[in-house]
Amino acid sequence: MSEKFDSLVSREKQVFMPGVRRWPLALERGAGARVWDVDGREFIDLTAGWGVTSIGHCHPALVEAIRAQAGILMQTTNNVYTRPQLELAEYLARVAPAGLHQTFFTSSGTEANEGALKLAARKTGRSRFLSTTNSFHGRTLGAMGCLGQEKYRSPWKGIVREATFVPFGDIAAARAALTREIAAMIVEPVQGEGGVVVPPPEYLAQLADACHSVGALLIADEIQTCIGRTGRWFACDHGGVVPDILTIGKGIGGGFPLAAFMATEAVMGAIQPGDHGGTYAGNPLACAAGVAVMRVVEDQKLVERAAALGKDTLARLGAFAAKQSSRVEQVRGLGLLIGVVLRDASHAAQVHAQIRDRGVLVNLTADRVLRIFPALNIPERDLAQGLDVLEACVAGAP
Repeated sequence: MSEKFDSLVSREKQVFMPGVRRWPLALERGAGARVWDVDGREFIDLTAGWGVTSIGHCHPALVEAIRAQAGILMQTTNNVYTRPQLELAEYLARVAPAGLHQTFFTSSGTEANEGALKLAARKTGRSRFLSTTNSFHGRTLGAMGCLGQEKYRSPWKGIVREATFVPFGDIAAARAALTREIAAMIVEPVQGEGGVVVPPPEYLAQLADACHSVGALLIADEIQTCIGRTGRWFACDHGGVVPDILTIGKGIGGGFPLAAFMATEAVMGAIQPGDHGGTYAGNPLACAAGVAVMRVVEDQKLVERAAALGKDTLARLGAFAAKQSSRVEQVRGLGLLIGVVLRDASHAAQVHAQIRDRGVLVNLTADRVLRIFPALNIPERDLAQGLDVLEACVAGAP
């Protein structure tokens, strides 16, 4: 690596908690679907900062909205009203599944899920939760109890109250586990961190019915799938499902830390003053960023674009997988959230590194799934070039 990179790494080791497995990469700037490292190397970004930079890195409309709001009001107590928070809440109420009209803003998806779990417990008077294996809902203590991956939960078993877990996509298992002790089932419409796993089309609707039959609520964790990612405003829209509580994050801020949970008036009405809060809840700067993102997504018809471009990408990668069946097990996804499932984990690790070395960033999750979730407005030539590299590395790696 370069002297610049080595110096940065050496300095960071002295001051930063070593809780993250870093790629050998130090990024300095981004624009659109591309990023550059400290040595000036250019990369096509098919991760969108983990699905966050939904309208590309440093979109001019987002930059200007943040700049303008920063000169007016950056932060205030959430005991007062602000226009950006109201405008974003109204925007979300207009595009969310019918009936989900009330919102509470947070800074991260994990916080949104924490709020959703508390709300469900308050509404039902119950304290147990149902989740799915291989799910990911965040790393704070409440959300971690519902995180269906043992590798993340096991170090903290002594301080985490664990949910009951059932296989994702298995409605019979969910029905069997739903008792009148369960406050809610929390589920991702598409498992992202779990390997871009898409359930049967009727799964969410069946879960909603099963939950309601025992007086439990359905929480849809759309932290990764919201704001057009799957080709609809929300992944729940594919099946016409209205969850009792909906959590959103990542792409809504376009790069600014922002998330939220939404609910019907009847469910949100269970909250009492003081039950929940946060210093940065509804922060004016964050909400102004969110409004700018929503406008770009709507004005540029990026939801529809994600559906069309995602369909074409799935078809392309599906044809590639058929030719490389000895190396590729499956291609799956919805919209611009796509997973290329390789057959061998060691091969996947080699491919992941080679793709990066050739100037393209993808995420490797669930040990052997190359996860592709670029900006919704990624230029088609950038996406095609990135896929060219991915396919070449999969086909050529030993």
